[in-house]
Amino acid sequence: MEAREVLKRPVITERSSEQMAEQKYTFEVDTRANKTEVKDAVESIFGVKVEKVNIMNYKGKKKRVGRYTGLTNKRRKAIVTLAEGEIELFEM
Repeated sequence: MEAREVLKRPVITERSSEQMAEQKYTFEVDTRANKTEVKDAVESIFGVKVEKVNIMNYKGKKKRVGRYTGLTNKRRKAIVTLAEGEIELFEM
């Protein structure tokens, strides 16, 4: 899998913004990606050294539209801890 296919988008929430001070960055990743692929993708795209990767899986939620029921898409989230350096996710 290519690096741009592994990382889908950064997750910007209040909690993830607080974790950025601790050199922890949160990304939504491909559901088939493993920790090694996420580490290699972040290092190649942003040019930083990754220390640790934690991954969480989220099941799809049940939704109903009229009489039809279904599930939302399942997701996979990765929290990447950097050894040193910073990632420029957005300019302020």
